[in-house]
Amino acid sequence: MFRTSVFLVAACLAAPAHLAEPPLADTRLSVHTLVREDVFAGILDGKLERLARGEKSIDVLLEKRPADKAGLLAWKAAALMYRAVLAHEAKRTEEFEGKYAEAVKLVAQAKKLGPDDTGVLATTGGMYVLLADRLPEKQRGEAWSAAYEAYQGLWKQQARVAEKLPLHMRGELLGGLAQAAQRTGRAKELSEYLAKIIAVVPESAYARTAKRWQEDPQAAAKERLTCLTCHAPGRLAARQASLADK
Repeated sequence: MFRTSVFLVAACLAAPAHLAEPPLADTRLSVHTLVREDVFAGILDGKLERLARGEKSIDVLLEKRPADKAGLLAWKAAALMYRAVLAHEAKRTEEFEGKYAEAVKLVAQAKKLGPDDTGVLATTGGMYVLLADRLPEKQRGEAWSAAYEAYQGLWKQQARVAEKLPLHMRGELLGGLAQAAQRTGRAKELSEYLAKIIAVVPESAYARTAKRWQEDPQAAAKERLTCLTCHAPGRLAARQASLADK
């Protein structure tokens, strides 16, 4: 269950201004817990120094925890994809093309190592949901197709328990499914997922957005159905505290 939220559930995370160095030697903490806050501080808040720290942590963990290589490569791809987006938006075309190609290559390596790894699926799907619309039009379709594939993989694993997941996890999973379906032109699936969102997470930001998409299909092309609720800051610190209490 926990790993389903690797990227999707943390996508709104706001980190405290001052954080201690992540305890990379603590094997009780998942690699996702160790790197997510720094990577999101970069992608969501534009804090490139935090993104760089996350990338450094990933490289260290790749050496120290080779069994987690698939998930770590997915995180490395996410950080690099964001840097590619920044290069594109700054009109540095050659830099964008190099970074984008390398990020796609890393995703492929992660999928090969862990084709059914929940962390890889969640990180890949979340990465594209956050960044696909910021890519050049030439790459956008490919990115959304990859997002759709990743969310379908997650749904295959979690469909039977989806209604028992916490609100944020339910909303992000179903929101990702709906948005990927919309962006890839799957109107029938989009309709089904919007109805499911309204039924499974009623009275939520997800349901309100889903209803708006039903009433105004044009709005769906301009909005997103993910990252609509947030976790409290400091997830790494909270996890460390819970372990200390045991």
